[in-house]
Amino acid sequence: MTRRICEVMSPGAVAVEPMTTVERAARLMREHDIGDVLVAYDCDLFGVLTDRDIVVRTLAAGLDPHSTTVGRVCSRPPLLTLTPEDTTDHAVELMRRHGLRRLPVVEHGGCPVGFVSLGDLAAVEDPHSALAEISTAAPNH
Repeated sequence: MTRRICEVMSPGAVAVEPMTTVERAARLMREHDIGDVLVAYDCDLFGVLTDRDIVVRTLAAGLDPHSTTVGRVCSRPPLLTLTPEDTTDHAVELMRRHGLRRLPVVEHGGCPVGFVSLGDLAAVEDPHSALAEISTAAPNH
């Protein structure tokens, strides 16, 4: 059953400005128990920083997370995004075609409002799947 993204997305994504240090972004991820932050300036989506970006593009590259900015190591435009009014079918197709696990959700005009993940989609489309059960389980600490 197709739904609108606004019905399944994780609202209120954490956003940081491009000049934020990787260390600060990592602390926000820990505080909010999330694996990514949006990188935005005002309402302009500049990029997405994932926990993998921190490991591969910062630590493994020998960069200092205390001084490296998220704008230097985040995934940059062109970014694939969804709007709250897009359908879950459209999200699945984008994820499948581009090998993505999560997509930022932006309002018309580009202001970021959340994320939709593969786990979010699995939880509503196939709630008894292993992915849905893993995605809805309490996080490990």
